[in-house]
Amino acid sequence: MSTSARHDEDTDLLTRVKKPKLYKVILLNDNYTTMEFVVYILQKYFQKGEHEAKKIMLDVHNNGAGVAGVYPREVAETKSKQVMTHAEHEGFPLACKTEPE
Repeated sequence: MSTSARHDEDTDLLTRVKKPKLYKVILLNDNYTTMEFVVYILQKYFQKGEHEAKKIMLDVHNNGAGVAGVYPREVAETKSKQVMTHAEHEGFPLACKTEPE
């Protein structure tokens, strides 16, 4: 088999591989979690810069919810659990959910 024919087969296979469905991790507003803690969470678990973290935090504060990030399902669920565990450990009721994009 020629290298060119093998390359074509590899390319065909790659175009047939289905991309995983993506899920949004959504932080939910509450009356107790501080804005500073939400910014910290966004930086620690979602690798957001300070400016972007503050923008998302204001979405949560003003609109009741904000999208922290979009990931494959397993990653989104893991991040959601990490956030809620950390928040609970710090005494905050911060909640988040995952939903399909």
